[in-house]
Amino acid sequence: MSKNRWLGVWNTKTIVTVAIGAALFGVLMNYGGIPIFTNTSLTTAMIVPVVVGAMCGPLPAAIAAGVGNFIADLIGGWGIYPAWAIANAVAGFFVGALPLYGAYIDEGKFEVKHMIWYVVCVIVGNALAFGVVAQALTVVLEGGDMNLSLYQGLYASLGNILIELVIGIPVIKLLANRNKARTNLTEE
Repeated sequence: MSKNRWLGVWNTKTIVTVAIGAALFGVLMNYGGIPIFTNTSLTTAMIVPVVVGAMCGPLPAAIAAGVGNFIADLIGGWGIYPAWAIANAVAGFFVGALPLYGAYIDEGKFEVKHMIWYVVCVIVGNALAFGVVAQALTVVLEGGDMNLSLYQGLYASLGNILIELVIGIPVIKLLANRNKARTNLTEE
């Protein structure tokens, strides 16, 4: 099976992982967070694209986060906000970009240099997603208030970065270590 670093590996496991990830993201966006600003929470949902990205790659992480945001909007009952779903997908892609810089979690590769790249991708991805994409699309698609949206984007970025670094790095390291232990098995 060939591995595409951009698209991820698409098989039954990937499809199931994305589906479960999207559903979990949607539930955690509503019930797994602490409000920090208007319609903005410090949420454990942001660990979902980290795990999906570590297991399957950047595109599966983006899909899980984007579709998960739509699910969160439906569960929450406050309407659909495509600007924020697309922004979450962009952030999910950056967070799941691990194989693009050599962090192959399925092979147990997540070293300090990969952690540094991960930190850069998390910061750049969230800044781009919620500082640019969400802002532009909120105005264009939803006719939203730019000032309120800017503050929501700032708080969302900072909260996501905190969750994805403080919880994400240890989770990725645990997944890599688990997979590394499995790759050292020999058949007798």
